[in-house]
Amino acid sequence: MLEYLRLENVGPAPTMELELAPRLNLLTGDNGLGKSFLLDVAWWALTRKWPRDVNDRLTSGYKALPRDVKADASIKFRVESQAGVVTYESKFDRIYQSWTGKRGRPHNPGLVIYAHADGGFSVWDPARNYWKTRKGADDTLAAVPAFVFAPQDVWDGLWMHVEGTRTNVCRGLIDDWAIWIREAGEPARNMAKIIASLAAPGETIDVGPLRPLSVNDARDYATLKVSYAPEPVRVIHMSAGLRRVAALAYMLMWSWDRHVTHADSQGLARAHSVILILDEIEAHLHPRWQRSILRSVLGVAENLHAQAKLQVIASTHSPLVLASAEPFFDEQRDKLFTLTLVAGNVHLREQPWAKQGDVVNWLVSDVFGLAQGRSLEAERAIEAAEAWMRGATSELPAALATAEAIDAELKRVLAGHDEFWPRWVLWQRGIDAP
Repeated sequence: MLEYLRLENVGPAPTMELELAPRLNLLTGDNGLGKSFLLDVAWWALTRKWPRDVNDRLTSGYKALPRDVKADASIKFRVESQAGVVTYESKFDRIYQSWTGKRGRPHNPGLVIYAHADGGFSVWDPARNYWKTRKGADDTLAAVPAFVFAPQDVWDGLWMHVEGTRTNVCRGLIDDWAIWIREAGEPARNMAKIIASLAAPGETIDVGPLRPLSVNDARDYATLKVSYAPEPVRVIHMSAGLRRVAALAYMLMWSWDRHVTHADSQGLARAHSVILILDEIEAHLHPRWQRSILRSVLGVAENLHAQAKLQVIASTHSPLVLASAEPFFDEQRDKLFTLTLVAGNVHLREQPWAKQGDVVNWLVSDVFGLAQGRSLEAERAIEAAEAWMRGATSELPAALATAEAIDAELKRVLAGHDEFWPRWVLWQRGIDAP
């Protein structure tokens, strides 16, 4: 597990520091302030590999570089490994353009799964990616440093060069799921449970029969039974949101199934912990799904990895995701972090957890920082009306310089049931609003 992370002269701010919670860590902030970057660094701290260095077809996961190329840069972190808690510091070598540190293999943090925002995945498995030394030899075996999937690799399989040979290290969702369904064993049952549990409230998603795609395609495809379709739908024809859910379910299932198989075959202990990193957990999901996805993912992961400690580090732009966390957020085990822009500088801080009650309150909270949960036009019209009511006419824009112009704009942009109307109507009638 990742306990602590400190960056000096790396990323969007001169210094960034995180003291992470043992279970759930939620990261919010405006676009471009460094959420995905921090997740990339978290992955690197746990595995010592930048995702795109392993698979250059990934559109994210690039190596971090110093802000100021002439100044020293460092990444310091603390990891709870299988051997105990370890503190590690890496400095950037400007000559070799690489991050350096102690020689030797990384400390074993457990199974690490990173779901990238672009649909790719990275997996580090201590049973398959942990460096090994041959007895009686000086060389080390690090044939596959990590399994890094570009989005298409998740579906069609991942090929890597292993000791000079091009090897299929993962068959991909399409083929693996078909095999699991034919075998009708535990992987098929687990996959069906995961898919069903990730469905939005009120929705049912069941696995249907295998179906071919065309006469020129030898593969069979898993299908899903959904309420709105008269026939089971091939998984590749599902919506972007459902495909993302299916890909997440598959990577959770595949990574654990392969880990257990290889750990048991080598006589190794299974992973003592599982770290799940999720970039934009709500991506492509309708609000109904955003309201349940975090609880669903936590439930699936805790069930699948019941014998291991689970840590989740997730970024989100969605107030619905945060609202959905209110019933189960535990301040002893969970944390919320925000990235904000203050006077042109990026600030990362731990945000005290406070229930907001609904989405609008989350939008106008310190986490998201909106003045109102309305359109920009409605916000400007209401601000103009409030300025007019308090006599601050000098603050008004030229287009809203009269009560008539403000009233017309309010009627254009506000809903008839908007809660601001009583105040404005009472003021027009010369009555002080409560």
